[in-house]
Amino acid sequence: MNEPSASGLLRQNLRFARQRYSSVRSPDLKILGDLTRTFHLSVMRGELVRIDGSWYVTNSGLLRIALRRRCLGIRTVLQERQSDPIAGRWVFKATVYRSSRSRGFVGFGDADPLNVSPLVRGAEMRIAETRAVNRALRKAYGIGLCSVEELGSSRPPQSASDPPRDEKLSRGYSSSNGSPRLRDQLSLLIRQHNLDPILVKAYAAAFCGTQTLSSASRDLIESFISHLAVMANENRDALICKLNSYSQPQEVRS
Repeated sequence: MNEPSASGLLRQNLRFARQRYSSVRSPDLKILGDLTRTFHLSVMRGELVRIDGSWYVTNSGLLRIALRRRCLGIRTVLQERQSDPIAGRWVFKATVYRSSRSRGFVGFGDADPLNVSPLVRGAEMRIAETRAVNRALRKAYGIGLCSVEELGSSRPPQSASDPPRDEKLSRGYSSSNGSPRLRDQLSLLIRQHNLDPILVKAYAAAFCGTQTLSSASRDLIESFISHLAVMANENRDALICKLNSYSQPQEVRS
């Protein structure tokens, strides 16, 4: 499929942002317009996402910029002395070479169980490498916008009067041991990767083998969340294709 023109992409981004983010305001759209004109990235493809009122670039968006500007290559190296596999702490160094004459732009990325989302625990090594690549790419191409993969696990508290739009995905999956509720974990994952909550709901019900998501057991829902997190981090394009396959079948009722 051909890339849309600059004006076409701007219209597409503004339209999709209004549809996807119910709380988006005129200043947010103005910032999105500036980002679109500068980086030519797509909100619909998940290259730009909005989390807690701020815009972030994603790994796929940074790689698209690198491809468009004919990046020569990216080299990553595990920093063994700074890493601690037993503690789940990993540190990577990434070097981006813009051309054959480039001396390289270096970025470091670290990840451990304390600075990643509970949704992706166990994937710290891959997250650390992705963070290093993102930082090196942002240096190489002068991108001051933070990438979503660099965000830690902290999240501002939400007011009870302002629940997330996708909260209705699952109800009452509370935790008795103080860990985040499954509903909150799923909502965070959806926002981080800019997923369609309705399609995620349909996929979850099919994955759990139940007519509705609310009738699935806690263990099944936990398995689905882990599965979705891995797919979103390792191959988001494949995940989007999978979700889109649920856009036509019968509606899954909550």
